[in-house]
Amino acid sequence: MKRVVEPAMRVSNLMEFTENHRFVVSRHFALSALDRKGFASLYQPMVGPVSAAFYQWLYHRLGEDETGVTPPEAQRKLFLGLGLEPNGPGRQSAVDASSRLEAVGLLQVFRHHNPVTEETLYEYALSRPLSPPEFFSNEHLTLLLRDKIGKTAILEARDAFAPEPPAELARFVNREEATVHFSEIFRISPGLVEPELEEGWAETAASNERKPFRPPERVRHSEMMLRFPRGSANHMYVERLNRAPEAMAQLNYLAYKFDLEVPEICRLLDEDGIFRHDGTLQWDELQLRANLIYRQDRKRAEERERFLARSEERNAPPAPVADSGTGNVEPLEVPERYQTKVTVERYNEMLRREPYTRMLAGFFPGAVPDQFVRVFERIDLSYKLPEPVINVLIHYIFSLGRAQRLTQTFVDAIASNMLAKGIDTFEKAVLYTREQEKLNAELDRKRRGEEPARAGSAGTYGGGATGKNGRRKPSMSVVKDTGPAEEISPEEMERMLARARKLKDKK
Repeated sequence: MKRVVEPAMRVSNLMEFTENHRFVVSRHFALSALDRKGFASLYQPMVGPVSAAFYQWLYHRLGEDETGVTPPEAQRKLFLGLGLEPNGPGRQSAVDASSRLEAVGLLQVFRHHNPVTEETLYEYALSRPLSPPEFFSNEHLTLLLRDKIGKTAILEARDAFAPEPPAELARFVNREEATVHFSEIFRISPGLVEPELEEGWAETAASNERKPFRPPERVRHSEMMLRFPRGSANHMYVERLNRAPEAMAQLNYLAYKFDLEVPEICRLLDEDGIFRHDGTLQWDELQLRANLIYRQDRKRAEERERFLARSEERNAPPAPVADSGTGNVEPLEVPERYQTKVTVERYNEMLRREPYTRMLAGFFPGAVPDQFVRVFERIDLSYKLPEPVINVLIHYIFSLGRAQRLTQTFVDAIASNMLAKGIDTFEKAVLYTREQEKLNAELDRKRRGEEPARAGSAGTYGGGATGKNGRRKPSMSVVKDTGPAEEISPEEMERMLARARKLKDKK
């Protein structure tokens, strides 16, 4: 099945959404009492009763103690369950109810298309309502709820979900974390990697393609507050990050991308110009400065390795990364050096999700050469190509099999061409690389077909002038006397000799 993913239910014709189409419901959570109270008090006034009933009806397609995906059913059940007529107004009401749920983040709609049977199947993926602190930290939802129920009612709702802490806590000023880490309590026995288990995890990761990539948590807000200077002008803004889960997720991705730790993140957040006046982060400026730290760390690491190599008269130990060949493989196929380590699905998932710095490092046994680091920094920061597109570009240039072409100018030219053609998604980048592979194959065939013709022409004319680039210059055409010989009369011969004597006397 081919999946077409859309962020909202976009229906150009109501006949694309009828009671005869089939649907499934996917849910991977269960509502708690707090979730139900938040849905009834915060979400239902925004989306309306029909959308609320739509959500509850979809939720109860699975039991309270179940998660997963329901079997396909006709949407006629959905219309009957909501009390909607299976006609144009009823379909429009169902589309509007679904769109309101999608807009507030409670529902995602996916269309599955089967090209064999030309059948369209709808998938309704339910999401858990935000917790009250997350809800009131979201500016759009808060303003929408204010427009629906008024300023006084929204303040009362916030106080009902977040009562005041005991007054006695105000006397305690220092708060430190005393949580015990996992490695201090538990020990995992080392053992061989089980191929069946790894393959099962890879298949599970490939099936959950639509889920956003979440890097490992390196930056925790509590640890960051312990290290952040209290006298900093940005201390107030950093405290607010605890109520912004999206900002913390982006900080963790930035730390994962550029291999940063909590002290380095704190140092970046303490600099001037990182926060706007409203307390939001300047992501472009933060990414630029994080990249500078990444380059400085790489330079210091290289200098340290060279010093150790000279002092101990040995090379630096190679990192356990794959060999740095170029590999004659097709785009999006696993390179030869990775075929025994990852599956095709896992490799494509890496191209979609991993930062380009991680993918680039995987093609070298040691440190990445500076020329490659600089050119991809320019592609990321100046050209602003998405990460999946940069990863496909890395895969393409290392799959060419022509080492003499892997130059900074060549990589920059491909990136400029992709930018000019509007390549901004993973799928477009794959199509572009496949077209380039076909073009390269045609050029190779033409080049091989021209070499015998040039050798034959050189032998026919007994050689010719050769230019600076080693190619022969084209031979000039020669006029040949192939006509019948004409006889000249004695009078014409005498006139010709007289004219020749006259020209000779003039000289």
